[in-house]
Amino acid sequence: MHLIEVNTPALARTFLEINPLIQQSDPHYIRPLDKDVADVFDPKKNKAFRFGEASRWVLFDAQHKPIGRIAAFVNKKYKNKGDDLPVGGIGFFDCIHDQTAADTLFDVAKHWLLQKGMEAMDGPINFGERDRWWGLIVEGFQSPLYGMNYNPPYYRELFERYGFKCFYNQICFGLDPRKELSQKILDRHALIAMDPDFHARYLRKRNWEKYAMDFMEVYNRAWAGHAGMKELRKEQVMSLFKKMMPVVEEKIVWFAYHKQEPIALFLNLPDLNQWFKHLHGKFGLWEKLKFLWIKRTRPNPRFTGIAFGVVPEFQGKGIDSYLINEAKKVIQPLNRYESYELQWIGEFNPKMLNVAQSIGDTSPSRKLITYRYLFDRTRPFNTHPTL
Repeated sequence: MHLIEVNTPALARTFLEINPLIQQSDPHYIRPLDKDVADVFDPKKNKAFRFGEASRWVLFDAQHKPIGRIAAFVNKKYKNKGDDLPVGGIGFFDCIHDQTAADTLFDVAKHWLLQKGMEAMDGPINFGERDRWWGLIVEGFQSPLYGMNYNPPYYRELFERYGFKCFYNQICFGLDPRKELSQKILDRHALIAMDPDFHARYLRKRNWEKYAMDFMEVYNRAWAGHAGMKELRKEQVMSLFKKMMPVVEEKIVWFAYHKQEPIALFLNLPDLNQWFKHLHGKFGLWEKLKFLWIKRTRPNPRFTGIAFGVVPEFQGKGIDSYLINEAKKVIQPLNRYESYELQWIGEFNPKMLNVAQSIGDTSPSRKLITYRYLFDRTRPFNTHPTL
């Protein structure tokens, strides 16, 4: 076996091809768009390069066949509550079922991170935001949501035999959106619905700029400063919403208001992977045209929760139930969606876990793990503290 650092366009292409090579026989596997992965390592497209750096390697066997890959990165903005040591990251790990091969990949990442002054490595994580490529699937090996890691079950063994330990679990919740909500939600909804100061509405694309600003207000009041999350700026939100508009389904994006003031949001999107799985990782001009045709002609029965939040002043008052039931009354008659899944929530965040479990008849749909490996093997290991 021999390692080669990715430093040519040819090796960059090989890096992309290893993921489907390892997982192509799994019927649940959906190949990520090549451009989405490539953009992570493009300084012109990934703002994480302003605060750090990344490197990639490909592992070949004696016949020069690619059998594994890994990336390592440092990011000054990467912080977890309670951390008292510099932590780097690893991600985009793929490997044949061979511990020696996996150890070779983990070793090269560890040595690179040591040279950068790191004392531990977390993984698999993303070089950037936590809404993509974060965690190792260990339960619920169903088709991945768009931007979600997917891996063979034996990867857990490769990580843990090397010495990685669970830093925190990541739980996704799913439900059948065709079913009635719990009586508790209906009762709480009824109490809020009697007050004319409260109302809810779904997004209208023709006024998307207004809803972008409503999103920013709720987000900054509900999440900014929480667990290291930064306040969003207007230009960030406008850019985000502008990119989302081509795939937004108006009637699954909801806001609640009190006297015209936005106080809660329920942001959902169709699961793009149900369309992208037909593109086999490519997204050139032909694939974009094909995507538009598929989107128009093939129903997408699956949608996913991106964000759900209530501003602090109205938390614990039933606004969550009110918003969920208002959305249900519009979404169910569409007869379009058969499956709903919330993106992962860290087990260190019991408040958000309670919110997720209150959205109807939810149950854990899959579990991922973010691992940590301490370079000083005598140092006590601490899991992520509860928020």
